[in-house]
Amino acid sequence: MKIVGRVYTDFPEKFGIPRQSGIVETCGKIIFEPPYNDPNAVRGLEAFSHIWIIWEFSQNVGRSWSATVRPPRLGGNTRIGVFASRSPFRPNPIGLSLVELEGIEIDEKSGPVLHIKGADILDGTPVYDIKPYLPHMEAKHTGKGGFAHKVKDYSMQVVITDGICDGITLLSEEDIKMIKDLLSQDPRPSYHDDSDRVYGMRYKDFEIKFRAGGHIITVIDIFNV
Repeated sequence: MKIVGRVYTDFPEKFGIPRQSGIVETCGKIIFEPPYNDPNAVRGLEAFSHIWIIWEFSQNVGRSWSATVRPPRLGGNTRIGVFASRSPFRPNPIGLSLVELEGIEIDEKSGPVLHIKGADILDGTPVYDIKPYLPHMEAKHTGKGGFAHKVKDYSMQVVITDGICDGITLLSEEDIKMIKDLLSQDPRPSYHDDSDRVYGMRYKDFEIKFRAGGHIITVIDIFNV
């Protein structure tokens, strides 16, 4: 298996990354590595709206796997088979994401740069392959989503404490919206239910501190790191 490129996103740490692609309209890009940065290798890809990314769970390489896992959305106690899950702890550390292809830029030095939206991938993640999404073949409208379908509308209300964003360097309105969108998916393990516990999440060069109680997440601090 050869690494053909890397995904670059605003997520320097795993905690806080959307659990699935497309849930939040995160921005990112794919930059190819030589010799795969030949513009001919992506000729015609601009005609597709979405692409599949086959990538490596690079922080899980060499870790052990189990035949059963405990999906967070099932409360962290119910076990199902690893092949019935999207768990990152697998016999082979391979991830699969469907993302929107916003455009292709040809950079003089880097070659093709794919601008993508909706990635659920750690910054710097190795990419093994890219394939176009074929909606007429792959969108199965009669398909069943198993346990995931039951929790597909899960979301939290996010409240940012007054004044904590004032004076933070380079924190834009778009950043604030993205932070709210990410937290609305509740990055905590489902079995955590301590309203006094303070969690920390990295986004770009910001550290976000928050608490959660009921269906409300309260951001109590944001600062540059």
